[in-house]
Amino acid sequence: MKAVIPAAGLGTRLLPATKAQPKEMLPVVDKPAIQYVVEEAVASGIRDILIITGRGKRAIEDHFDKSVELEYILEKKGKSQELSQIQPISDMANIFYIRQKEQLGLGHAVLCAKEHINDEPFAVMLGDDLIMGVAPVIQQLVNVHMRKQASVIAVEPVPEDKVHRYGIIKGKEVEDNLYEIEDIIEKPSREEAPSNIATIGRYVFTPGLFECLENTKPGVGNEIQLTDAIKMLLSSEPVYAYKFAGKRYDIGSKEDLVKATIGLALTRDDMKDSIREYIKEIM
Repeated sequence: MKAVIPAAGLGTRLLPATKAQPKEMLPVVDKPAIQYVVEEAVASGIRDILIITGRGKRAIEDHFDKSVELEYILEKKGKSQELSQIQPISDMANIFYIRQKEQLGLGHAVLCAKEHINDEPFAVMLGDDLIMGVAPVIQQLVNVHMRKQASVIAVEPVPEDKVHRYGIIKGKEVEDNLYEIEDIIEKPSREEAPSNIATIGRYVFTPGLFECLENTKPGVGNEIQLTDAIKMLLSSEPVYAYKFAGKRYDIGSKEDLVKATIGLALTRDDMKDSIREYIKEIM
């Protein structure tokens, strides 16, 4: 299976940090956010990854490319630990790039991958969500897809006062943590939301999604919304929602980015104790 990572957004909620660098390259502890996403795909057995980029995103390509000069300098200075951290980055997967020339929405970004997918099931992974768990979330979704032979979306409950930030599903539970979706609404008001079960940035789709994307009209924000295409897909085939096992870190805003950095630092054996002590000091 191939993975598609849309990375063409402007990251305006994270300005001014994103004025001259892609939001996907903002560091979370000691790695850029997008590296966590690529590592999750690789840990799920995915080696063919397509990143949808846009203007000003060259840093992403440079990061996953081989850095001959840097590796030479580190080796010459005997910095073997640092060398071992960067060498695997360029070899972890086959990474390809397509540019989304206009900012027409997430649905349009995914549609840009159509020719690369070749009429096969595929994964979509968004860089705004970093998810840590015993089993990678995309692997969990692939397992459901293999059983059901259908599209499946990762979901989790969110506070009712935050449903307006997500795609919200209406569905019937058919197995533990698995729902067959009956309806899905992009960023509804609290009153309009059919539940508090929200889609997050991990999906496995059948290739039938592309026809829906091609026929989806601009929606919220005058953009082609992935949620609207999923709603259209429901009329022709079943789509499932899976409550994944794992801890999600949202990096969609400045506050969320800080929380994600602290949360992930506290999972690291090499720094969790000092971070805990520092939090105690400043509280």
